[in-house]
Amino acid sequence: MVDLIIEANEILTLDRLRPTAKRFGITNGRIIGFDEELDGFDLSSVPVDRYPDQTIVPGFIDAHCHTTWWGLGLNGIPVAEARGLDEFYDLLRDAVAKLDEGEWVYGIGFSEMHHGGQLPDIRVVDEITGDHPMYIRNISGHASLTNTATLRMVGAFDPDFEPPQGGVLVRDESGKFTGLVEETAQGLLQQLILPYSHDQIVAALHTATKEYAAQGITSFTEAGVGGGWIGHSPVEIAAYQTAAESGQLFARAQLMPALDALEDIEGAAADFQGTQHAAGLSLGIRTGIGSELVSLGPVKVFTDGSLLGRTAAVTESFCGHPHNHGYLLTPADELNERVARAYRAGWNLALHAIGDAAIDLALDIIEQCQNTYGRRSTPNRIEHFGLSRPDQVERAAKLGVAVTPQHGFIHLFGAEMVDRIGEHRRDTLYRGKTLVDAGVIVAGSSDSPVCDINVRRAMQAAVDRVSEDGSIIGENEGLDREQALRLYTEWGAIATGTINDKGTLTAGKLADFVALSDSPLHAERLDELDVQATYVGGRRTYSTNE
Repeated sequence: MVDLIIEANEILTLDRLRPTAKRFGITNGRIIGFDEELDGFDLSSVPVDRYPDQTIVPGFIDAHCHTTWWGLGLNGIPVAEARGLDEFYDLLRDAVAKLDEGEWVYGIGFSEMHHGGQLPDIRVVDEITGDHPMYIRNISGHASLTNTATLRMVGAFDPDFEPPQGGVLVRDESGKFTGLVEETAQGLLQQLILPYSHDQIVAALHTATKEYAAQGITSFTEAGVGGGWIGHSPVEIAAYQTAAESGQLFARAQLMPALDALEDIEGAAADFQGTQHAAGLSLGIRTGIGSELVSLGPVKVFTDGSLLGRTAAVTESFCGHPHNHGYLLTPADELNERVARAYRAGWNLALHAIGDAAIDLALDIIEQCQNTYGRRSTPNRIEHFGLSRPDQVERAAKLGVAVTPQHGFIHLFGAEMVDRIGEHRRDTLYRGKTLVDAGVIVAGSSDSPVCDINVRRAMQAAVDRVSEDGSIIGENEGLDREQALRLYTEWGAIATGTINDKGTLTAGKLADFVALSDSPLHAERLDELDVQATYVGGRRTYSTNE
């Protein structure tokens, strides 16, 4: 029996055996057939959704984002809107005036490039915020702003205070705290807030995934839950389950547990590749478990920081900062052992590596795990792959690694990144064509809320490589339109291990798709396409007509 018929001016399936169609049928949330394949069914009473002027494509997959973080921030102070520190201070004043005693001053999206490269003066911030604790997250996610009241709460003024490994509470030349908190030191702030309540996380997921649906996103990978400074609760996965069960999750979620969320586990002598010891979650839960709506992906591992914050681990100094090569967040030997324990327990790997020195380490770890314990059908991943050398591209292809560069960064702050690394390294940033030509699996992602979730803008950036100052970032790295579309569909499904169910519109696969105002293969600009409707499992989650 057919539950629903979809008709459109053009259906781009991205299935090479049947690249286009005019209609398809849906049964129990999956595609049952196309065009003439439906002729044997009684369709007389089957409802039809028609898109006579639109083009339908597979649903978009955002392979690396931070949904809970973004959803929580949507209700925080809109610091990303401020242009100039005076506006930023005014936003703080307005927010503080509405807070009860002891409430947090919280927001996401602060960026120095909106303020002439300047950071807020902690003395002004202290005057405005007083005794309220403050946590303002940088757009990169790898740094935050805080105030003196919060620094006192974390013990920063104690004589024996030591920041956590891989993090810094930044001081000025006179030794005074500036309020800038880098990398793992953010955990000092997080531990004062955590855990967010179950209901808060569910509400954040509802808000965020509603926005995903409006952008045509039908699946996403949450890059870090349950632990470390990236997680929001030790029971974060339960909130996803509740959101799914209560109809508040409008896209399919693959969750990456943070490495810090894993615990030492011990099995029989023959378990875990004959080592008996590993790192995982209770009951032997590992990558792949879950439902069509919520499942567990690879374990998320941080190796370094960010280019904008000059904390990415690079082999050549950042411009204007001699001898500053960023830093690894964990010593290589220690990280290698921790990751190997997770891999033995059945966890695939997703290693955050932005600088080329960090990419070297990530490739070393993946190669050692695969050589020692074997490759798996789902590829191990390197998240971001931001500043890469040709030899690293070749090595990633040889190892079968999937990478998730954020092409949306190119337009948003590509020029700022070039300023950090130097003109001579411009063409090494967030590669595209070089990776594809080498045979590397490349998946599209936003890293939201670092970048916005507009997939069409990111696809346009992957094609034209134009930064905000009009310059080209990676002259020979542009993809064609079909490749840009596959970034967020087929290739995203391969990278996330879900190609049997997603990524192309094929009989038997999930009916996840988007109706666009025009064909992405022929539109003059991809970023001018409109999302007309979004479906997940044949259920409409967004429509311009509703």
